[in-house]
Amino acid sequence: MFLVSVVTGCAVARTGTAPVAGGAAPSPAAPGRDSFHITVVYPAVTDIIQSHDSVFLLGSVRGGTGGPVHLGINGQSVPVLPNGAWIAWLPLPDDTVAHFLIAATGGGPDSSRFVYTARIAPQFRPPPGRTVWIDTTSFTPAGTLALPLEEGIPLTVQATPGATVRLRLPWGSSVPLVPDTLAPELPGAVRAFVIDSEPRRRVPVAGRYVGWLPAAALCVDGRTACATLVVTVGADTAMARWPLDVSVVDRTFPTVVVLDDDTAHTGTTDSLTPGRAVPHGTYNWFFPTGTVAVESARWNDQVRLQLSRATVAWVSEADVVRLPPGTPPPGGVVSSVRLTSGPRSVTLRVPLPARLPYQITERERSLTVRLYGGASDINWMQYGEGGGAAGTDPLVTRMSYAQPAADEVTITLELARHLWGYRARFDGRDLLLEVRRPPVIDREHPLRGRTVVLDPGHPPLGAKGPTGLWEPVATLAVALKAKTLLERAGAVVFLTRTDSMPIELYPRTHFAELHDADVLVSIHANALPDGVNPFTNSGTSVYYFQPRSTRLARELDRALVTEFRVRDLGIGRGDYALVRPTWMPAALTEGLFVMLPEQEAVLASEDGQWRYARGVVSGIENFLRERAREP
Repeated sequence: MFLVSVVTGCAVARTGTAPVAGGAAPSPAAPGRDSFHITVVYPAVTDIIQSHDSVFLLGSVRGGTGGPVHLGINGQSVPVLPNGAWIAWLPLPDDTVAHFLIAATGGGPDSSRFVYTARIAPQFRPPPGRTVWIDTTSFTPAGTLALPLEEGIPLTVQATPGATVRLRLPWGSSVPLVPDTLAPELPGAVRAFVIDSEPRRRVPVAGRYVGWLPAAALCVDGRTACATLVVTVGADTAMARWPLDVSVVDRTFPTVVVLDDDTAHTGTTDSLTPGRAVPHGTYNWFFPTGTVAVESARWNDQVRLQLSRATVAWVSEADVVRLPPGTPPPGGVVSSVRLTSGPRSVTLRVPLPARLPYQITERERSLTVRLYGGASDINWMQYGEGGGAAGTDPLVTRMSYAQPAADEVTITLELARHLWGYRARFDGRDLLLEVRRPPVIDREHPLRGRTVVLDPGHPPLGAKGPTGLWEPVATLAVALKAKTLLERAGAVVFLTRTDSMPIELYPRTHFAELHDADVLVSIHANALPDGVNPFTNSGTSVYYFQPRSTRLARELDRALVTEFRVRDLGIGRGDYALVRPTWMPAALTEGLFVMLPEQEAVLASEDGQWRYARGVVSGIENFLRERAREP
């Protein structure tokens, strides 16, 4: 099994003019000497490189008297575009500091030469001459934990291979840690959308130990009654305090909490608290403000909710408001349900005993609501008012419910058409699930009359190219051109921003819903994180989150690859805010890599921006045309 992590995404590259050795600024250019001005965009002098084997440098060369420029970094020749842009892929020293000798020469006397210094994130190394050691940065878990007594804590640590390892507890007993025979092999992860330029060595990890610590009060004041790791090889021993404080959760009187992601009452949040299967993991649930649940554990800034006997979710401590002691846990009976028809949607009303946690799962032609902490007493499922065909909404063909567990209820709506969108909210204690009617699409002119919201990605943040092209500038130019093309085809188009003022994520998605958008597309330019070779990992990619948006992402990807003729990185499900809205299909495009000189030049040009815009418009049009063909 491999750990998969997405590596594409808009990296932030800050501009830093390259200093000379010792940190001093470059001297003004004298005639015939230092007549080139070299700028390093990434890494900036304030950045800390997170990779340890290779890194990319990018920037530009300006000045000189004309003619081709020859650039070398640490003796490696680096191509320079006519506009001065360059990018290099260079090895890193086994150190925390890297020095790059950068030299530029022209056809005549023009030249520049200096040393650029960058910092590298430190990594643990066994102390020289020590036979026994402990990597104190590898303690997992660390921090503050709260668990019920019947649970336990898996432990992992890196220490001397072949040692005897035990965790000494303050009351005299010890917990053994054993070698992890199933430890992953280096490099330990497969990164999405990445092709390795060289075969990776696969070496088993040595010195990784695992153990199991039964939950008990431990080091609750952070100083006394703490656990100590003891590592022994022969007569040599190393010891270190395990940085873990454990308290016990008393489940006799459960702690009831209510969720509110806007505890500061700013009014600028989406009123949803994301739930995760693991602390700080990917989003799996979206709990509206007011959801009530039972707290069952804590780990630093994460709180575990016991949704049902079999299901837990982790949420941010900042979104949790604890109710007074003695508050009964949520639960009770889920009553009969009713559909109500409207001109643009059909709404399911589910009477609840409290604002129970729930999860909505969509398929092509169905929606399922899973309610946690409830038991079904759904005697009636009414399809509409008046009874008979007149009272039955044609969008919902069938409703059903199930009790898959004693404290979980599911309600499923089967649809006559492929799902277009939905939204859910609490009305008092009732849950309202509103299912959107698919728009009526003109088969010959699919864009005519459709409402499209375009989101020019960033600011805040945003990547920068070698010559300093800022991603938000390029994406706004593309969005304005796409708006022109869409309006010519008869669409109604709105942009989430029309200038460079920063806009946060939630106002963008809220804007699309307020305008009842049929489609939302967020336009971006890509960059890579440290340690990924930009020469073998670039191209076009498109992201979606909701299953119904897969078709939109695929059509956008095909259209953009056709326009740009670059490598197709494909589509991927990405946990991005701009593709999470449920009311309409949404996708996020990463058309080109702004960090690559050739692709930055395309994004900076009028022709390249029109090509990007045509790709976006073609993708939306093809998606709508495909949906128009459905019965």
